[in-house]
Amino acid sequence: MDSTKERLKTIIIESLHLEGITPDMIGDDAQLFGGTLGLDSVDALELVVALEKEFEVRIEGDEATREAFTSVNTLNNFVENARGSTTAENR
Repeated sequence: MDSTKERLKTIIIESLHLEGITPDMIGDDAQLFGGTLGLDSVDALELVVALEKEFEVRIEGDEATREAFTSVNTLNNFVENARGSTTAENR
């Protein structure tokens, strides 16, 4: 499994205190909010803080960002793009 996706799943589980859930139980395309995990807007805020800290990215509250939180795959793409932008800005 892609290491960023694995780390994202672990962050989701740890930061949101999802007991009884393991990374392999979260599908890459599974809907994160309103789906089987039952995540809500409070969880979204906690997840944003955890992701900003872990990946050193800035997450804004726009529509594109909300769409990035659809699944692990979309979140992975968002983080990878944000990290690329941050790296380019620091050059």
